Amino acid sequence: MSLGQRVSSDHQLARLLQIGVVLEEVVESRAAHHLDSLAPAERAAIDEEVRELLEEAAAESADHRERLEALVDELEAETVAYEEINALVDAQYGPPEDTDGVLYDQLANEETAYKFYDDLIDAIEASESEFAIDRERLLETLYEIREEEKEGVEEVAEIMEHRA
Repeated sequence: MSLGQRVSSDHQLARLLQIGVVLEEVVESRAAHHLDSLAPAERAAIDEEVRELLEEAAAESADHRERLEALVDELEAETVAYEEINALVDAQYGPPEDTDGVLYDQLANEETAYKFYDDLIDAIEASESEFAIDRERLLETLYEIREEEKEGVEEVAEIMEHRA
């Protein structure tokens, strides 16, 4: 399913929101694991600014996930449990080698999420379909999440600039 098209049904909307939930679960899991997965010397070298960034990113993604899950619930669909995604992240991704790797990964996560929500909003706005959930509330939630992702991209980029 491409986001270049309109969202035309509750089923399609639920699937796209479920993708958003999984995306947030991956971002949450990766941010939470970055510090734990670094070598002890590299972990000690991470400054407070980066540590706070990762903690905030994990908390923000958890909040986004919960907000999306509430929308999915209203559509009477199910989501993949965080624990399942967390286990996949543990198995799939190796630890970053250094602080720069952590920051690049976090930037990619934030940018991916921003682009996903931007495309999802465009697809919903292009649609004239009625959904089982309030369209205005749906879009308001997605606008807020997209804005928070944009702020995340800017925050990571700013930290990276200071470190260059």
